[in-house]
Amino acid sequence: MKKNANIIPAILGFVLAFIWLVPLVWLIGTAFSKASFAMSLIPSSGFTLDNIAYVWQNVPFGKYYMNTILIVIVTFTVQCVTGTLAAYALATMKFRGEKLVFLIIFIQIIIPNDVLIIPNYRTLSDLKLTDTKLGIMLPFFGSAFGIFLLRQTFKTIPLALSEAAIIDGCSTLQIIRNIYLPSSKAAYISFGLVSVSYHWNNFLWPLIVTNSPENRTLTVGLALFAKSKEAVMQWANVCAATFIIIFPLVLAFFIFQKKFINSFVSSGIK
Repeated sequence: MKKNANIIPAILGFVLAFIWLVPLVWLIGTAFSKASFAMSLIPSSGFTLDNIAYVWQNVPFGKYYMNTILIVIVTFTVQCVTGTLAAYALATMKFRGEKLVFLIIFIQIIIPNDVLIIPNYRTLSDLKLTDTKLGIMLPFFGSAFGIFLLRQTFKTIPLALSEAAIIDGCSTLQIIRNIYLPSSKAAYISFGLVSVSYHWNNFLWPLIVTNSPENRTLTVGLALFAKSKEAVMQWANVCAATFIIIFPLVLAFFIFQKKFINSFVSSGIK
């Protein structure tokens, strides 16, 4: 009976994995097929790199890549700094309005980012930061999810460790660097996965903020390419451009999937 009970979830998992995998295999098969107006699960004319070369030559994806990588790295770095300091204060310090501050941060997790597009754009317009990389990153320098995740992780670290460090003469930054950061690697990996994937795939905000190719991201470049004359509505070209964008994240997932899963489990994310 126990074996049968274990088989059913396994079969269900394989079915769901197959359903998730079909669109990806279809996209890859079309991307490496001869350019056409149809999508094919298996390349009928054999594999070819012509579509990848055509897209790379006609669209400045190299520039888009550099913009996206810069935005992702800088945003995540600043989020780690602001999130760590805020989480440490909420987890270890007692001050008036502590619960109210934490409640406000928690509510921000529930509010979709798209709701804040208009006030954020007006703010950037007043600061003359539209059509800049800083304008794309600025609204995300503080992450409510990151603060919440790190605060919950810091709560599990005994206060006796930081109290002993204070007796030894350590400053607050030294306590964070030597005690809380090494003990929260799983939480940072989990948050990094969420932050990098979100900002890599973010489309609406960069589309609204940017106007020039020098500041566009990969997702905006893909959308413009799909409507351009270079694509000429050929699915092979569109799928090739999509493959160029998703390849780094898919490759990173397959290489580090065990570490990703373990980090989520260790951080208590379900």
